[in-house]
Amino acid sequence: MSGHLDYEINKELGECYLFMGDLEKAEEYYLKAAGANGSHPAPYLGLATVAVHRNNLDEAYGHYRKAANLEAGDKALAGMGLIEMEKGETETAFDHFSQALEFNPENMVALYSLIRLGHGTGRVAEVMPYLEGYLAIDPLKHDIRYTLAGCLVVEGREAEAKAQLERILEHDPTHACATELKVHLERAA
Repeated sequence: MSGHLDYEINKELGECYLFMGDLEKAEEYYLKAAGANGSHPAPYLGLATVAVHRNNLDEAYGHYRKAANLEAGDKALAGMGLIEMEKGETETAFDHFSQALEFNPENMVALYSLIRLGHGTGRVAEVMPYLEGYLAIDPLKHDIRYTLAGCLVVEGREAEAKAQLERILEHDPTHACATELKVHLERAA
């Protein structure tokens, strides 16, 4: 078998065993895939997932870093961010989530984690462009638009928040949270 075929087969077997919950077999095949072709990030992402399931965050972080060094991508960067967030390294985590979203504005793990960090660290204004980036791709994702409206309220931009809520209600007049926040903003005005 060629090296590429070995890589593909072992990577696929690793994914199958991971899906079935057999961490030892998954790790075995991901290591074989990495050995057959060490220039692809996928086996290292798989090994990171195995390490996370075993609650070995330092090992997982090393695998995410290796994957990111081979080919910077949203999954590795988001994985690194999650572990950094878990360790309380909020600045580095914020940066990694932001970078992940620059690669893929639809990475929901990175987006929701960035929202959480933004609220927790007072950096809501820095999160809003990523919400807008997502909405440029999927303008009918009401939970993201609602979150953007909430961020606008936090930033004291109530008129813009109300406009976002009205866009939600145009498409979903029964959206309870949007209705409630809109009523609250109208009463406060």
